[in-house]
Amino acid sequence: MATRLFLACMVLLSMAMAAAAARPATATTADDALPTGSCDQDLQDLIANCQNYVKFPADPKIPPSAACCAVVKRVNIPCLCSKVTPTVETLICMDKVVYVASYCKRPLTPGSQCGSYPVPGGSLP
Repeated sequence: MATRLFLACMVLLSMAMAAAAARPATATTADDALPTGSCDQDLQDLIANCQNYVKFPADPKIPPSAACCAVVKRVNIPCLCSKVTPTVETLICMDKVVYVASYCKRPLTPGSQCGSYPVPGGSLP
């Protein structure tokens, strides 16, 4: 039972990490380079490199590592954003997701949406 709960939590966390650079297919980023790799691999790479920068609490916002930014810059954002659910949004701080994406120079377009989260306008705080 504990193993199943752990795996379920990991799946949810994996999906949450997708939001680190995620947006819906109709949204755009400042840098819309062609994505590489598979969505599942992108998700694993985000978990491995970015999870500590998007977890609650909302503050403080910590600048992500170079490794995290390298992943954010190459992931398939539309695919990852399609995995963001309301449950995922309870596990990660979407304000931090927007911060990390902006910090890594791949900001989400103001007014776009990732899961149920509307991306606010403006720049890095």
